[in-house]
This record gives sequence, C-alpha cells and structure tokens, in this order.
Amino acid sequence: MGEERQEEKLSAMARIEPLTDKRVREFLRLARIGRLATSDRAGIPHNIPLCFWFDEDDRFYFVIDQKPKRLTARGLKRMRNIQVNPQVALLIDHYEEQWNALAYVLVHGEAAQVEDTSEYLLALRNLRDKYPQYRTMTLSFESNPMVRIEAVSVHVWGERFKAALKPVEA
Repeated sequence: MGEERQEEKLSAMARIEPLTDKRVREFLRLARIGRLATSDRAGIPHNIPLCFWFDEDDRFYFVIDQKPKRLTARGLKRMRNIQVNPQVALLIDHYEEQWNALAYVLVHGEAAQVEDTSEYLLALRNLRDKYPQYRTMTLSFESNPMVRIEAVSVHVWGERFKAALKPVEA
C-alpha cells in the first residue's frame, strides 16, 4: 500500500513538473492575463479573463476585485461554479503574428476560496506588486474573496519551452 502511494505521489509530481522549469516560471511571472474555465453542476462551461499571481510553486491566486460587475463577489458565476465543482482550468497564453513565438501554459487544478487571513494577505500583496491598479482598490478579506488554484497537471506548448516538453509517463 505504501509503495502504491509513493508511485501516485511521484506521478502527481511529474504532472506538474513543467512548473519547475525556469522558462515556464518566467513566462508565468511576466504574463499579464489568464483565462479561467469553470463549469457548473451540469457541466456547462464558463470562461473569463483574469489577473493572477503564481507563487513559484504550484499555486495560482486571483481576487474578486472592484472592477464593475453585475453581481456581488460570491454571487459571480465563477465563484458559484467553483463552489459546486472545484475542478478548473487556467490558460496563460502569448500570441504574436510570428507564430514561432506562440506559447501557452495550461493548468488543470482544484480551486478553493482562501480561508486563511495570512495566505490571503500574502497573495494580495503579490497581486498588488504585479498589478499597480490593485494598489488603489480597497480589497479586504471580508469583501473580496481570494481563490487559490492548486495545480494538478500542467501542459506547456511553444518553442520557448522545447526542453521543458518531456513526455510524462502515467
């Protein structure tokens, strides 16, 4: 039984191994926008652009900020979807007319609202460092939910990642 768990752990680590590549990390650090895909209980997809922070390990964070929205923070479709189905995909991509410069990182993961105040403040500080617009917003633990996405599998594509594109054996 212990050997089987060890194999599962190694397999899980291999599925997120691209996140350890310095080129992938740099790409994620510099990326300005990601696209979050969620789905509701019936499997109906929902996709939205968002600002995110990658913690240089295996977690991605986004906050429900003060940009105009039709619903309150927890009433947003993405938040309702995450509550009933935490399996999400986050796509971070780069487009240029020179197609040899195209690239993307596709993260499949499990999303959850951040409940720990220290974790919330750390992620918020890093989001504010990355996005100056957040510095002028009054964002709080009580009013602006933060979501953590823990990577379960990662797929990278593009010439810039060639050495990071080793096949993963399941």
